[in-house]
Amino acid sequence: VKIWDIPNQLLKRNITTPKKELLGHARRVGLIEWHPTAENILFSSGYDYKIMIWNLDVKDAVLSTPVKILDAHKDVVLSMSFNTDGSLLATACRDRKIRVIDPRAGTVLQETSYKSHRVNKVLFLGNMKKLFSTGTSWWNNRQIALWDQNDLSVPLLEEDLDGSSGLLFPVYDSDTHMLYVVGKGDGNIRYYEISPEKPYLNYLMEYRSHLPQKGIGMMPKRGLDVAACEIFRFYKLIPTKSLIEPISMIVPRRSESYQEDIYPLTAAAQPALTAQEWLNGINKGPLLVSLRPGSGAVNSLPQFLDPEPSIKTTDLSQEQGGGGRISLENKRKPREIKDGRKWLKVEEKLPKNEQMCLSNDFDIFECPPPKTENEV
Repeated sequence: VKIWDIPNQLLKRNITTPKKELLGHARRVGLIEWHPTAENILFSSGYDYKIMIWNLDVKDAVLSTPVKILDAHKDVVLSMSFNTDGSLLATACRDRKIRVIDPRAGTVLQETSYKSHRVNKVLFLGNMKKLFSTGTSWWNNRQIALWDQNDLSVPLLEEDLDGSSGLLFPVYDSDTHMLYVVGKGDGNIRYYEISPEKPYLNYLMEYRSHLPQKGIGMMPKRGLDVAACEIFRFYKLIPTKSLIEPISMIVPRRSESYQEDIYPLTAAAQPALTAQEWLNGINKGPLLVSLRPGSGAVNSLPQFLDPEPSIKTTDLSQEQGGGGRISLENKRKPREIKDGRKWLKVEEKLPKNEQMCLSNDFDIFECPPPKTENEV
């Protein structure tokens, strides 16, 4: 694993020397994930079936001893996801099992034994104590499933989508409780609203495109255009045309003022914990920041709708070795979407103005996002 230091300004030259190198896996690395709230804590997973936890606070440029090694898997780990405060780790393995792990203790708290759902990707749904997974059924149909994180014996919900063979990538926005399911090899993005009560998963609509995507990236919430009521932005990789297409999710509003109801406090860029605090067993939710232009206040005591239960943790400090746009319906409350299918529409063009209101300031892009495919 190589760690690269990307400057705040645009790159003026190629970067060829990494800041740090992590040498621990016996075989190639397949996944890396940053801890959501602790600074400089990185998780890596390789084809040696191991998950390694690294503390990057040390000064050494080359690290060969991870803080902790998780060896609970007997096959390749396909997906990793953290809960809100990073005290739990969910994994999807090639042995078709979902596991919920205490990463500091290295113990498996929950494990699926359900045979009808062959999982590929797993995702924590914020602080709702639920997991969402994508995979295939016995008949090789693409399938989604919803689980209780405290009981993985049987899914709360299971649904077949189609007979395509491409992977399904789940993306969850905990601010708006919107779940997006992106299909690899097709041009579709399905989106749902997540609710704490049955039926849990409410289908809204599907974005369709004739250009298939090979991968998808997301803009952090702090980079959205709040003046246009943009609540999410994808960057779609289209290999057939050698381009990256931005796709924005827009809530139609007539007023140009800041819409407080669709922009609750969101995760800030600053970490809530140091690496050593997390290793010592401290759990803390993310720092929160307002997306209102000009606002820089960070809430260090986030209030969750459903706080995570207190979990016994382990002190690891002694083990350390050194062109599309989609309009969503007007929402009065973040959880409520009424008759969403009638309000969705597609706009082909991106905003013409190059000035965009970002999270904490009014920024003038020197290189604004491309407006058409020809500019990509």
